[in-house]
Amino acid sequence: MILTKEMLLKEGLVRDTIGESQFQPCGVDVTLKEAYAYKNAGKIDFDNKERRISDVEPVPFVDGDAKLAPGAYKVMFNEYVRIPQDAAAFCFPRSSLLRSGITLECAVWDPGYEGRSEALLIVANPHGAILKKNAKIGQLVFVKLAERTDFSYEGAYKGENKGK
Repeated sequence: MILTKEMLLKEGLVRDTIGESQFQPCGVDVTLKEAYAYKNAGKIDFDNKERRISDVEPVPFVDGDAKLAPGAYKVMFNEYVRIPQDAAAFCFPRSSLLRSGITLECAVWDPGYEGRSEALLIVANPHGAILKKNAKIGQLVFVKLAERTDFSYEGAYKGENKGK
């Protein structure tokens, strides 16, 4: 079962939205808070003992626009989400992004995760892209699980960007 706007608001699963138009029949649009350019390579291993996340630097907004050359960027959403024990969430790029040669890559949001999430934005358009601050870039779809899970996400990103 996909959670509706009323369920999302009633259960407090999304906060810090910008406007009513973000709520869709199958979820909520997530918006661009910040964009970052990668500065170096990351390192990923099996058990995270050697994990090193790439450093980033902010892409400035000039007159409300972030001008992005072709390439990969980390983006942060405005919306803070909380996933209950009986749900998960999946994020998909908005079709306007795809039609402009841009895509958004997101990981699964597991039961127990909460935070102001980050994702990978890929600008494949050889002419680059211009994104307005607060642009709708993804649609987050919440689904109810058949039953509550006995364990929840307790990883390094739980509560990420809470104060931002």
